[in-house]
Amino acid sequence: MFNIVLLEPEKPANAGNIGRTCLLTNSKLHLIRPFYFKMDDKTLRRTGLDYWKDVDLEIYDNYEDFLEKNNHPNIYYATTKAKQSYSEVKFKDGDFIMFGKESAGIPEEILNSNKNNCIRIPMIKDLKRSLNLSNSVSIILFEALKQNNFLDLI
Repeated sequence: MFNIVLLEPEKPANAGNIGRTCLLTNSKLHLIRPFYFKMDDKTLRRTGLDYWKDVDLEIYDNYEDFLEKNNHPNIYYATTKAKQSYSEVKFKDGDFIMFGKESAGIPEEILNSNKNNCIRIPMIKDLKRSLNLSNSVSIILFEALKQNNFLDLI
């Protein structure tokens, strides 16, 4: 099982899509507050369809709460600022993959403290843009699953 971590997610549609992806890949979803929607948000429910009630979900008050409750796990930090591509790391069953909020990503102080575990999805540099959060989660999660023979999903 892989662990997808959303740090301060802002868009309920992304969280709903990611929750659905987590359920269908036997991955656990971790949401770190603050997030900018309510868990009963209609967009969250609509994008997560009837899957949402079955998502393996854990919610934390803040980043430190997340680290403590998970015993400081191995985390890969997805960011446009990393030098290392997501395809260059060797994911292991149980790894955590963190994604930051849509408008700002993961805070610099967290990235600077974890440089060796920062990963990126290669994109055109000159555009200064990034992929949609739920698309980014899917790309990296499916690479991790592929590296681990899909953990008996197929």
